[in-house]
Amino acid sequence: MSSPVLFAIACLIWGSTFWAITLQLGDVPPAVSVVYRFALASAVLFAWCKLRGDSLRLPWRAQRWTIVQGCATFGLSYICTYTSEQYLVSALVAVLFALMVFWNPILNRMVLGTPLTLRTWVAGTVSVVGVILLFSQSIGGAVREILAGGDGRFLLGLVLALVATVASSVGNVLVVKVREQESNVLLTMAWGMLWGTLLVVLWIAATGQSFVLPVSARYWGGLLYLSLFGSVIAFACYFTLIDRIGSGKAVYIGVVTPVISVLLSMRLENFRPGMIECLGMLLCLASVAWALKAPAPTRAVAAEPEFEFEPLKKAS
Repeated sequence: MSSPVLFAIACLIWGSTFWAITLQLGDVPPAVSVVYRFALASAVLFAWCKLRGDSLRLPWRAQRWTIVQGCATFGLSYICTYTSEQYLVSALVAVLFALMVFWNPILNRMVLGTPLTLRTWVAGTVSVVGVILLFSQSIGGAVREILAGGDGRFLLGLVLALVATVASSVGNVLVVKVREQESNVLLTMAWGMLWGTLLVVLWIAATGQSFVLPVSARYWGGLLYLSLFGSVIAFACYFTLIDRIGSGKAVYIGVVTPVISVLLSMRLENFRPGMIECLGMLLCLASVAWALKAPAPTRAVAAEPEFEFEPLKKAS
């Protein structure tokens, strides 16, 4: 599957998950929903690998990186994101996640030695400005609420959201370290989601939250979509892109997804963006197009097999 197709699939799926998450709000604590989502996704991935005849064991040299990567990507990042949205409007959290276009290249430089370029900084700056304009109305409402007497919970939410973005970027960089030791994308995803799920379970126990079984078909529909499409398929595409073009470029999926989310909102929720929002969308798309034209970063690592959903094979 070509890189542009993988990029488009991840953007379309994650652009729709903003709406799908709303199907799970209300009856079940957010952290519990995260556990259900990634536990189901991990089980599906393990089952698929087993049906293909793959060994489900990972050598320790790969497992140690998978533990850290999974806890960062599927555990810490999602705990902080869901908790931060109790104190911040989701639009502001989306803007903060756009900062990953800076965190990823910086961490790549620190961990992998990938050079930082002027194109990286210019494209990243333009994309962040575009996302800010895209959500200008929501951000303006949040600022007015703070000036009217907001409390310290806003600062807590801001810190949690920033921690979530850094945790996600750490996980993105560690995908490369995992692939250096193990080329099976689906298997390492399964283990990573399992470790992340266990971290969230520990968080739930530490904070005294309760596991609640959902009863509505609406919730289960959202859970299935988020687990199978938003987790299994989208992350498989994303992690494969990181290995091919580097996390500094793959992270621009996070710039396109808010644009798709807004377009879906126009269709499903009768949202009508103004000139500022339209300008923001144009800046986002322009920055992504320019950033993706840059040559792929070079690494002193042998090429690994590309991701494909391989046909099932009989176990030996």
